[in-house]
Amino acid sequence: MRAEGQAHIDRIEAALALVRQSLDWERALRQLDELDARVQDPTLWDDPKQAQAITQEQKRLETAINTVREIESEMADAIEFVEMGEAEGDADIEREGLDTLEKLADRADRDKVQALLSGEADGNDTYIEIHAGAGGTESQDWAEMLFRMYSRWAERRGFKVETVEYQAGEQAGIKGATLLVKGENAYGYAKTESGVHRLVRISPYDSSARRHTSFSSVWVYPVIDDDIDIEINPSDLKIDTYRASGAGGQHVNTTDSAVRITHQPTGIVVASQNDRSQHKNKATAMNMLKARLFEREMAEREAAASGEYQEKSDIGWGHQIRSYVLQPYQMVKDLRTGVQSPTPDDVLDGALDPFISAALAQRVTGETVEVDDAE
Repeated sequence: MRAEGQAHIDRIEAALALVRQSLDWERALRQLDELDARVQDPTLWDDPKQAQAITQEQKRLETAINTVREIESEMADAIEFVEMGEAEGDADIEREGLDTLEKLADRADRDKVQALLSGEADGNDTYIEIHAGAGGTESQDWAEMLFRMYSRWAERRGFKVETVEYQAGEQAGIKGATLLVKGENAYGYAKTESGVHRLVRISPYDSSARRHTSFSSVWVYPVIDDDIDIEINPSDLKIDTYRASGAGGQHVNTTDSAVRITHQPTGIVVASQNDRSQHKNKATAMNMLKARLFEREMAEREAAASGEYQEKSDIGWGHQIRSYVLQPYQMVKDLRTGVQSPTPDDVLDGALDPFISAALAQRVTGETVEVDDAE
């Protein structure tokens, strides 16, 4: 097997190994057998809610397991084709087999990401909350760039995007904003984007054209449905109303219809100004608060299993997950996975999938990388 073919095989096998690991393969096979038996039980639909959950899980496991087996079978056929072409000296047959392996490798990478989206709330819609760090206009402009980046990423994936809250900066940019992204697996894809994002560039707001470093934080949490019960003590809440603002004068109200809720035990703050009704904004903000508390609980459970948990970090040096360098060279570098892109403009226009895929995979493998980010 020539190097080209072996490279495709290695990609396929690495992707399938990750899927097996994420599924806990032997356990998944046993679980699917059990679910198949339960689906055959005529009394299953006596409880429609439970029946729906069981059939959805059965379908998820069946799809993932069958995909692995199908790719393995097609890979074996393609390898046989390549080897036959090599043995007979038929370059056309060999090329056909190599092309099939390349397509399979691409498919395995795509299916790998789908298989990694098996968390408790991965299938849900999601909120993406962005806050500018210290640094005034420079950081606020960076926060608005991130706001656009996530809007474009969501649109590329065919998701629907709504602006729930938007606080304009004094001169330019935003102090903070919250997006509601609606679509299948929206939270599963976006969840690894939580953290501090760092920008290095020549500032357009500096008359001396000096290089500046700016920080903004991103916080991602799932939209939760009424089936998830989150208890909140009303006495723990501080509720403020204020006048809504928006980019270019959009959504500007003449009454104090926007609502900000602070959950005092945790310090979590949420806000909504999307509606002109204060009552509706309060209901939206309460749903956001429940989602944040649910996400916090999920993170604590996940971290307890791995023996580590950190609160939301400060917006500054040492806490960033990704650096976007526009000067003195061009590079976007993920500090968790080592994934890089030499085209920041593409990334800032929503080309985030390679970073998301690698971060999802890292959650399964637990592997960390050492990245030099001295610049």
